[in-house]
Amino acid sequence: MSLVNELKERILAGGEISREEALQLFEEPVEEVAQAADEIREKFCGNGFDICTIINGKSGRCSENCKFCAQSAHYDTGCAEVYDLLPTEDILKEAKYNDDQGVLRYSIVTSGKRLTDAELEQVCDSIRKIKEETNIEVCFSFGLLNEEQLRKVREAGATRAHCNLETSRRYFPEICTTHTYDQKIETLKAAVAAGLSICSGGIMGLGETIEDRVDMVFTVKELGVKSVPVNFLNPIPGTPFEGNTPLTEEEARQCVAVFRFIIPDASIRLAGGRGLLGDKGKECFQSGANAAISGDMLTTAGITVQKDMEMLEELGYKPELWED
Repeated sequence: MSLVNELKERILAGGEISREEALQLFEEPVEEVAQAADEIREKFCGNGFDICTIINGKSGRCSENCKFCAQSAHYDTGCAEVYDLLPTEDILKEAKYNDDQGVLRYSIVTSGKRLTDAELEQVCDSIRKIKEETNIEVCFSFGLLNEEQLRKVREAGATRAHCNLETSRRYFPEICTTHTYDQKIETLKAAVAAGLSICSGGIMGLGETIEDRVDMVFTVKELGVKSVPVNFLNPIPGTPFEGNTPLTEEEARQCVAVFRFIIPDASIRLAGGRGLLGDKGKECFQSGANAAISGDMLTTAGITVQKDMEMLEELGYKPELWED
């Protein structure tokens, strides 16, 4: 029996793989790993597909120096609009539009290290309005909030907090120095304590090693994360990573397939950079990925909800909330 089949059978029987075994999978034929990952996905998650959209609720002038980001005030990218927190009317209108299209989750994302208390009150009002007037689930990414702040957002009606780790603990200082890895982990733990589910993943193509990718996923697994965004770096001119080479489609498939082996029962969610793939992620959705951010990203174009819905139907998926 091949290593891939041996590890697949172990997982299907309820077992787990080690870090070393996950690294070994990166050396195995991509087609074999991808097919096995798809079997694991079907066993643990069925054919449900968790689809979400995001709105750039507050844009630009970010104090943080994340080297990949168009919104950082540290870099001159010229590709991020600059505006304060959107009014409730704008956020609600977009929520209604996405709800009507069959989108399951709607995430409000804001730039900056964290929202102020006044901004938090304003956006909680927006969330209450969304819950009153739509059936869509509300997620959010408001920076490094504490448990009390996170509890307020949950009480307003949001159900999931997002905070990407971005990469491994080892490599994170090469990505950002204005906040720490531990601050991110503290935020995720505080969200759980506040009664929220959590969404956390990272970006592939930052210059990290295969070991960094695996370590990041084992960290989110240890934190109990069941929604794992997988972003592929879109090198933004003006950022320190503007010269990085984007991942190939084969590398993208390899990542999501191995991640499925590590977290068999999670939503592995293709996110930023999916539009760089020639097939817009189709082969990744046959290699273990079973969720996506649809529509536009924060500062870059994405794939329309309509096209994604057509792809899901073609692949035999059905939109379905995947709860923790």
